[in-house]
Amino acid sequence: MDSVALFVTIVGLALAGLVLWYFFFSSRPAVAAQSTSGGVQQVDITVKGGYSPSVIEVTHGRPVQLNFYRDEENSCSEELLMPDFNVRRDLPAFQTTLVELLPQQPGRFEFTCGMGMLRGSLVVK
Repeated sequence: MDSVALFVTIVGLALAGLVLWYFFFSSRPAVAAQSTSGGVQQVDITVKGGYSPSVIEVTHGRPVQLNFYRDEENSCSEELLMPDFNVRRDLPAFQTTLVELLPQQPGRFEFTCGMGMLRGSLVVK
């Protein structure tokens, strides 16, 4: 292997590592859910190349409404999975889909797209 091939291989591995870090290990700021007068915790989430916000804080024992607005037609984001809450929903493009939960216990619960590439977390305190 000559030096050019070695250089290209090292750069390729570094870029692959950067992509893996971004999707699976980078930290993102948490957004607290807003409480309504009825005690429901609500968050609007935009789905476009990821979830924004991707980390959501809620309080356990109180109902949660997550409003997912899918602002794209990318097939990766057409499905939402929240396995800890037995939620699997289709997210139609350019529409808002309501997901209602009642988190019973504190913890960090992941949600993903159907392909597992887009990731978010529901942090229950």
